[in-house]
Amino acid sequence: MTYQAVRDRARTCEQDTVRMLCDLVRTPSFSSKEKDIIQVIKKMMQNIGFDDVRTDGLGSIIGRIGNGPRVIAFDAHIDTVYAGDVSQWHFDPFTPKVEDGKVWGRGSVDQKGGMASMLTAARLMKDLGLGKDLTVLFTGTVMEEDCDGLCWLYLIREEKIQPELVVITEPTNMNIYRGHRGRMEMHVTVKGVSCHGSAPERGVNAIYKASRVALEIERLNERLRSDSFLGKGTVTVTEVISSSPSLCAVADGARLHLDRRLTTGETKESAVAEVQDTAVRAGVPDAVVSLLTYNEKAYTGKMYPMEKYYPTWTMPETSPHLKAARNAYKALMGRDAAVDKWTFSTNGVAIAGIHGIPCMGLGPGNEVYAHAPNEATPIKDLTGAAAFYAGLVGTLSGELQ
Repeated sequence: MTYQAVRDRARTCEQDTVRMLCDLVRTPSFSSKEKDIIQVIKKMMQNIGFDDVRTDGLGSIIGRIGNGPRVIAFDAHIDTVYAGDVSQWHFDPFTPKVEDGKVWGRGSVDQKGGMASMLTAARLMKDLGLGKDLTVLFTGTVMEEDCDGLCWLYLIREEKIQPELVVITEPTNMNIYRGHRGRMEMHVTVKGVSCHGSAPERGVNAIYKASRVALEIERLNERLRSDSFLGKGTVTVTEVISSSPSLCAVADGARLHLDRRLTTGETKESAVAEVQDTAVRAGVPDAVVSLLTYNEKAYTGKMYPMEKYYPTWTMPETSPHLKAARNAYKALMGRDAAVDKWTFSTNGVAIAGIHGIPCMGLGPGNEVYAHAPNEATPIKDLTGAAAFYAGLVGTLSGELQ
């Protein structure tokens, strides 16, 4: 079998890939509301001829091809963010259109395009007989937009899925990505003493205390460490909430919500300690710093709590899986792959960050269009990604040379 055969077959399936993506886009699937799209994907998998199709307790769909001892997985989260201000869209976000060589619609980039390409890759594997000695899993995972990694935490811990490699199909502009910064969500809570607003000197205004901490957080951001590959760690205040007996009273409580992005060498413990020190520097030593927990129901009704700490991860440049991916990419695309990183966070935080399972990514579309109005993915990317996924399987199995 040749890489040329994989390329050619992917091109012949191009219109089917486009059709599947359109069907996915026209099925809204917000976090914890993915039931309908799971049924759409199930039918697609059954039509392709997957060896097994099932859902887990959170509702993620798992399609399997093969039954070999080595396990490779491809992942696409199939929930999306909402459309936002629809006046910024030039068309109905959930009525897909094919125009200018692209598929347009909410989720076409982030990241139903990856799901469509995965399904075509599975078809290529079946048609060309690739991956005979492997177990290849294709997962359509839920709730990633609300809590990245939760779905794979469940797959690993409860479903006992332990692949030798997971390929994330989030958008990479058709480059190979091998990591990204981690993140965490924290609250800084301060207390004040309320009094009548006509005599504020009688109380202690919690908003002023929180403001001093917020300004010190701004300075903290400037001195965070950096990494030559992942870049600089960051922290920012994204929400301020206060409480008081009335709008005629001094605030007796205030809370800051922090978005913290973690580069190599930064940990949950170090990040919390930095914010505690920041509160001291701001003259608010009684501020309480807390890490949040996600605890929402999946569409199945199941709750599976996860701490909102999503660790940094990278695949080493010397990884044999990365070498195989580079080789497959060059054979299929006719050029060397650019190897880079995501700006945002992915399910890799659980796969590689928490559980140390080798992880990399390649996906159709450019991440700059994720969560943006008038989202669109190039059709050539969909076809190229499908060929890459199938070609990587053939490379890892030794069936393609």
